[in-house]
Amino acid sequence: MLAFTVCGSFWLEFFLKTSVVRRWKRALLSILPVSALFLIWDAYAIAQGHWFFNRDRMLGIYGPFNIPLEEFLFFIVVPMAAILTIEGVTTVKPHLREKEFGKDEK
Repeated sequence: MLAFTVCGSFWLEFFLKTSVVRRWKRALLSILPVSALFLIWDAYAIAQGHWFFNRDRMLGIYGPFNIPLEEFLFFIVVPMAAILTIEGVTTVKPHLREKEFGKDEK
């Protein structure tokens, strides 16, 4: 599913020149704090037995706190896809950006 998410949105970076990947530090500053909170939440839920992952459907690579690689990737890929989609839409329809954020002063 992560591959479909990547295919569905990462093309926007190259064809619409959204410059999200070029501004990778800004993207990470947006994604990592929220991802960290959700990973802490996942770790707690796993430790308490409230949440589990089907080991038959995982790659078998686990990170800290017994969280699978796919979960770490999920919290990076999905927000990045959302950012790319928003940037893609506002690139094609700049009036939406102006309505939300005001006119660019370039």
